[in-house]
Amino acid sequence: MASLNLLYAKEYKVNDYITIKIPTVGEVLEDEDGYYGLVTLLTAMPYDLMVELDDMGIDFSEINDWDLFLIVFQSLKLMDTSLVFGDLDLSKFELAVNTQNNHVVLRDSENEIVIDRAIQNQIACALRKIHHLEKNNRKPGNKEARDFLLERARTKRKRNRNRKSDSQLESLIIAMVNTEQFKYNYETVKDMTIYQFNESVKQIVHKVAYDQRMVGVYSGTISSNDLSQDDFNWLDHK
Repeated sequence: MASLNLLYAKEYKVNDYITIKIPTVGEVLEDEDGYYGLVTLLTAMPYDLMVELDDMGIDFSEINDWDLFLIVFQSLKLMDTSLVFGDLDLSKFELAVNTQNNHVVLRDSENEIVIDRAIQNQIACALRKIHHLEKNNRKPGNKEARDFLLERARTKRKRNRNRKSDSQLESLIIAMVNTEQFKYNYETVKDMTIYQFNESVKQIVHKVAYDQRMVGVYSGTISSNDLSQDDFNWLDHK
């Protein structure tokens, strides 16, 4: 996945039956909450949904990401997933058992489409790459740490419950359009894929940080000896 070139792609093909759509910025803006809600569910790790799992009586530190996906999938089946999966109809998938290895899978028997753990991982990895998301593998070291994390997560959720959520994408667009390095305007940015936009944001942030470092070096407030070779390269935004 790390070497996958998505710069000019409109979709990422998982297999002959499942394709991840890479929508334009304009398409995402039409249903931002719905789209990012889908991405969140499809890339979630147990740590990310610890409160929801605890409410179901499930210890988030004991469940793996595949079993979590099987739980989340029941909600996904009821949602409009066209911005991620195109015409794929998730409502047709049911739990089944792979008779070759006895592993639980999701199967659309009408169209002979299967989602197993490996395919789910491909889907999540593709979406993480498109949106610069890190896989959250964190686990508490003991019961006390787990209970502390749960309490903190519940407090944060309660604090944010009535807070109006602003459009993060719109805020990024406004920031980028008003940045000299960004060559798009409010209309043309909508035609970029969300991956192209995310990559552009990351590159510009990297370039601005590079420019600030170089000003510091030339003014003498930053020693070049304290910088790595990567700090002198603004072209690569790792």
